[in-house]
Amino acid sequence: MFHLRNTVYDNNIMHSQKNQTQSGMTMVVLPQEALDEIMEVVRRAADNQQCGQTTQKDEWLSSEEARQILGVSPKTWQNYRDRGIIPFSQTGRKIYVLRSDLDNYLKSHRISRR
Repeated sequence: MFHLRNTVYDNNIMHSQKNQTQSGMTMVVLPQEALDEIMEVVRRAADNQQCGQTTQKDEWLSSEEARQILGVSPKTWQNYRDRGIIPFSQTGRKIYVLRSDLDNYLKSHRISRR
């Protein structure tokens, strides 16, 4: 028998039960196996959330946003594109660059102290 979300689970039979402390908090008692299972679900959800954040890092940015991040003029940005320094995509007259490509460019040009 174990308690989960104010419900007692005993041999697959559920019984509603509330045990509140004086502070109004509900106490829940469950076996270690149930806690381990819940923690595994939480870990998987956290991993999925982190994967989602990684995907957000690869968002498409406009030319204007890319120039602002790099701190370059329109002419310098045009020069970077003409020389293939930073990969980009173009639809009609609109130019887009992946955030990760900008990050890679900045990392490759990082100057560290010796």
